[in-house]
Amino acid sequence: MRLDKFLKVSRIIKRRSVARDFADNERVMINGRIAKPSTEVKKGDRIVLQIGSRTSEFEVLDVRDNVPAAEAKSLYRVIE
Repeated sequence: MRLDKFLKVSRIIKRRSVARDFADNERVMINGRIAKPSTEVKKGDRIVLQIGSRTSEFEVLDVRDNVPAAEAKSLYRVIE
């Protein structure tokens, strides 16, 4: 699944266009590498988001196309 779509489906970022902007501005890393919006996300990947001066890290637990809001948090685990 594309990075921008995963961030939206998992509800880490509310809109896909915002997720795309984050990646275009080099504020998203997957497994230690700067990621583009089209970068493929798979189970076990570590995503680091830089939001202002704060950094958040997530581990991908599952990749699914459609998830109810109540189950969105089951797609990832917060590391930091």
